[in-house]
Amino acid sequence: MNTKTVIIGGGPAGLTAAYELNKFGKSSVILEADQQVGGISKTVNYKGNRFDIGGHRFFSKVPYINQVWGEILKEDLLTCGRLSRILYKNHFFDYPLKPLNALTGLGLQEAIAVVLSYAKTKVWHWGIEPDDNFEQWMIHRFGYKLYEIFFKTYTEKVWGIPCTNISADWASQRIKNFSLLEAIRNAFSNSGKHRDGEIITTIIDQFQYPRLGPGMMWEHCQRFLEQNNSPTLLGEWATSIVHHNNQVLEVITKDKSGNKTSFSGDQFISSMPLRELIMCMNPIPPKHVLDAARQLRYRDYLTVVLVIDREDIFPDNWIYIHTPKVKLGRIQNYKNWSKDMVKNPRYTTLGLEYFLWEKDEEWNWPEERLIELGIRECTEIGIIKPAEVVEGTVVRMKKAYPVYDLNYTENLEIIKKYLGSFKNLQTVGRNGLHRYNNQDHSMLTGIYAARNIMGSKYDVWSVNTEKDYIEEGEVSTPTTMERMTPLSMAQLLSLGECARVVLDGL
Repeated sequence: MNTKTVIIGGGPAGLTAAYELNKFGKSSVILEADQQVGGISKTVNYKGNRFDIGGHRFFSKVPYINQVWGEILKEDLLTCGRLSRILYKNHFFDYPLKPLNALTGLGLQEAIAVVLSYAKTKVWHWGIEPDDNFEQWMIHRFGYKLYEIFFKTYTEKVWGIPCTNISADWASQRIKNFSLLEAIRNAFSNSGKHRDGEIITTIIDQFQYPRLGPGMMWEHCQRFLEQNNSPTLLGEWATSIVHHNNQVLEVITKDKSGNKTSFSGDQFISSMPLRELIMCMNPIPPKHVLDAARQLRYRDYLTVVLVIDREDIFPDNWIYIHTPKVKLGRIQNYKNWSKDMVKNPRYTTLGLEYFLWEKDEEWNWPEERLIELGIRECTEIGIIKPAEVVEGTVVRMKKAYPVYDLNYTENLEIIKKYLGSFKNLQTVGRNGLHRYNNQDHSMLTGIYAARNIMGSKYDVWSVNTEKDYIEEGEVSTPTTMERMTPLSMAQLLSLGECARVVLDGL
């Protein structure tokens, strides 16, 4: 099959790239290995109950991303209030920090210890040790005591490695300018902004959400593209990326029956995991590139979904479980995202999130045993009673999170240099860039890739690198009558200032 652009992956990045190309009158074909679009942003339907693979807030600082969400979802895009708390030592702590709530939960003695620990860090240790890893980065900004209470246990649950083995990039990307002083300042001002006026996404109190979950967005997008000569082919695994003279010639896929199909084109966009992409290159890359790819790691994830015979359980959208005595990391309350996510209004559905390696024993446990684990741990922390559970199911997601270990930057640079030699191949999305991108970040990489095909020169790798994302990421709406040309930083900033912000979302 021959087409102008071949896109590997039907998640937010790949589908948005196709959607953006369509605005220029360009067709594409999307190859998706799963039987459903959306990637980690898909919505699973279990007997009429819908649930996310994790929660997906629709919030973005980029007006054009908000515009695309609105174009596709229209009236199905809801506005939701955010409530998320931390469960620690059988007490719920508001997040972001509220001084009276924190004081009550920690107790006066421990609260004083937190403040003194922070003061000690700022006075005696700030600037002495570099921010070489996650632990050092957090201690410098929150003090050791608060880090130990609220960050260490949960982070090590998520990543399965010590915080000292996690790159500081993880903290700087996800938390950015947030600190203990910033938390206290916002607790009293309720501004939700940093001192320079920047919105802190960590503490937004409102976001948008599709009525039937994030998968609704990508299913709508898939149907729209299908009607405009850009089909998504499901169940097509990319097994070989054939190239010659720094040009990709074709992608060979295999379906579940073992049948192979060749897709040739002029341009190629990939959101498949970088490690897999490198291993699929034909001819194979140089040894040092293969070695770098093999060292990239991914954290896997599964959700135990429980249908509970209780109308209301807790008011939060989600709860972080910092209690070290359970493996459970986070609980999603899908009903509090959208009431239409739950089939029976008398019931509540909870998503119990476990972060694992595929090699872990629990990953291969039968569904019944995982459901039993979820019920036992939810009971242990006082969320439910076993008799209230009506039924349950399990969903596994491999390679959900690219791991930011201490060596990932070096390995990534080797891969970037190799891929940069190709004239018609771009990588996008969370796994395509090995970056823990949010949904809007992934969409923006797809938009950049599509516009590069039309003649622009965006740096796809720059998305979600602090100021590049906050300031330069604001892009204008294209028209089919114009051919996008490279924009200077000044032009980008001007467009961003003139763009009308619709509603915030993530």
